[in-house]
Amino acid sequence: MDIHLAALLFSAVSFILYGINSFFSKRMILEYERWGFGNQRIILGCCQLLGGLGLLIGLVIPLLLSIASFMLMCMMITAVMVRVKIKESLVKTLPALCYVVINLYVFQHSLGTL
Repeated sequence: MDIHLAALLFSAVSFILYGINSFFSKRMILEYERWGFGNQRIILGCCQLLGGLGLLIGLVIPLLLSIASFMLMCMMITAVMVRVKIKESLVKTLPALCYVVINLYVFQHSLGTL
């Protein structure tokens, strides 16, 4: 398995699981409240779930891979900005920053397949 496929699968599975947890996890419900997005939790969870599925389907439809990876990257840039705004520690901000980098990599690689 090459690094691109590993990054894509890691991101896809992560976002699918995170999206599902956004609907049901009490801890995630509290996190969304803390971030100031309690009212948007369901729509954000749907976006994460659809983004992860978009990455997987993008293995067959390259344009969808580009769109999904770009949108997830934008979502995670916003997540980093929210964490900076609420003055979260670097340790708590680092996972979001890593997902920015992973999805940037997937996006850049996907442009070569169009």
